[in-house]
Amino acid sequence: MPIVGQSAETTDWVSRFADEVIEESERRAPGKPVVVASGLSPSGPIHLGNLREVMTPHLVADEIRRRGHQVRHLISWDDYDRYRKVPAGVPGIDESWAEHIGKPLTSVPAPKGSAHPNWAEHFKAAMVDALAELGVEFDGISQTAQYTSGVYREQILHAMAHRGDIDAILDQYRTKKAPAAAKKQQKPLDEAEVEAAEGSGAAAEDDGSSGSAGYFPYKPYCGNCEKDLTTVTSYDDATTELSYTCNACGFSETVRLNEFNRGKLVWKVDWPMRWAYEGVVFEPSGVDHSSPGSSFQVGGQIVGIFGGKQPIGPMYAFVGISGMAKMSSSKGGVPTPGDALKIMEPQLLRWLYARRRPNQSFKIAFDQEIQRLYDEWDKLDAKVAEGAALPADIAAHARAVGTAGGELPRTARVLPYRTLASVADITAGHEDQALRILSELDPDNPLSALDEARPRYDKAEAWINTQVPADQRTIVRDEPDAELLKSLDEASQQSLRLLLDGLASNWSLDGLTHLVYGVPKVQAGFSADATPKELPAEIKTAQRTFFALLYRLLVSRDTGPRLPTLLLAVGQERVRALLGE
Repeated sequence: MPIVGQSAETTDWVSRFADEVIEESERRAPGKPVVVASGLSPSGPIHLGNLREVMTPHLVADEIRRRGHQVRHLISWDDYDRYRKVPAGVPGIDESWAEHIGKPLTSVPAPKGSAHPNWAEHFKAAMVDALAELGVEFDGISQTAQYTSGVYREQILHAMAHRGDIDAILDQYRTKKAPAAAKKQQKPLDEAEVEAAEGSGAAAEDDGSSGSAGYFPYKPYCGNCEKDLTTVTSYDDATTELSYTCNACGFSETVRLNEFNRGKLVWKVDWPMRWAYEGVVFEPSGVDHSSPGSSFQVGGQIVGIFGGKQPIGPMYAFVGISGMAKMSSSKGGVPTPGDALKIMEPQLLRWLYARRRPNQSFKIAFDQEIQRLYDEWDKLDAKVAEGAALPADIAAHARAVGTAGGELPRTARVLPYRTLASVADITAGHEDQALRILSELDPDNPLSALDEARPRYDKAEAWINTQVPADQRTIVRDEPDAELLKSLDEASQQSLRLLLDGLASNWSLDGLTHLVYGVPKVQAGFSADATPKELPAEIKTAQRTFFALLYRLLVSRDTGPRLPTLLLAVGQERVRALLGE
């Protein structure tokens, strides 16, 4: 059933798009499944920005399923695209991979050590795993399989027959218009020129092959070197005989296009062809595809040549990253959904995409901000359970925790992420110690097994191990700081005595929180229960001074994990020793 609890005025962006898509699908193809689409190129690590290309239609498709409609979410794997360049920072490759530039991604070897048969499958596999964890249901379509099996043969022949019409549309948007005579003699780009053009963004949306024979919206892959640095030199519409030469190796041949399956339509023609072929009703596009003259705008005209209509769909904004540590970014600094899912539960990651409209940019936190995001998520979770959340927040929460097929697996015992991270930090992989500390957080309802706190505990531990620099990790002292203890004035010594006297009776997370904040209040002559409104501003300064003293005595730093968690982690006996009892 659809997300409930919303009025027409408060429906979230997903519901609004679902309304439009259902209505448009009934208009275009009544009685047939609704088709939404995404496109991903496994040319390298598929990053968190690319995930918006999937999550936007996924959320809409899922809402449509909740309403009882049949819907297909297609993910076109653009694995028949050319290999453009050797990406930086990918393990298992070197500069020798440059020799494959221009080949289909499925003809490029996978990085060394990979279990996958080629480059495209290597990077596709990581995304498929992440989408499974995120609960994304989709129909994957390999463009290599489509083209090499001849599925698009009629569409290719149709595009070649209407190449003049396609060229006329594209010519409206070409920024540099060469004189007609020069255009006929235009030399194809060689490999170095292609790479230079791609660096400036000029060739990323290649619109076809122009040589002495004119314009063609189709590029063969060379029968000798497999590269797409080819130029069509002649084509006969009646016989479909096509001749081409390869600018990379000099090979040339003549083939019959009605039997030939080693080439593809250029991107600006390929995309609208697929809209028509698949009957796509909804597909979002990034800001890079939505500017004037870009593939989405041009495709809106070209799709008519194939008898189709342009999908409806929003332009989506970029997704930023907050503070990913270089130590974990083995992929050139571009974090993937798999990277994010190592440190956060799928519910949180889904929520980040669901709560923002597609045209709103947002950041995914790999730094300390992740703790605040988790606090915000847990507060929302509690509000929803209490029935106190706003309708739009209820909708985003529901889309985060599950799909039309049911709820995603979740942590049985929800403990604060920042607490789990602190415990993982302090215990450094010792699970028995972690369980001891976590079971003491709430003595009335102790944790009986670490598995109750999983997978959240594992995500927090991974965050500590991969995203927190070594110099910020917490190392508890082995011996008391005798010199510092001897130098303490009477007020500092009194504060430590007050803390030590209260440890036994306050040994829980809540109790220790009350104790450490209460010591400076008691020293100043107030009740430990006094509220901030009842206290002078100097108390906050006294609390900060007291906290810094405890950190120096326990971990030899001025800051660290939350003190109540740290005290529990260190253990009562060791705390007493380090504080000089």
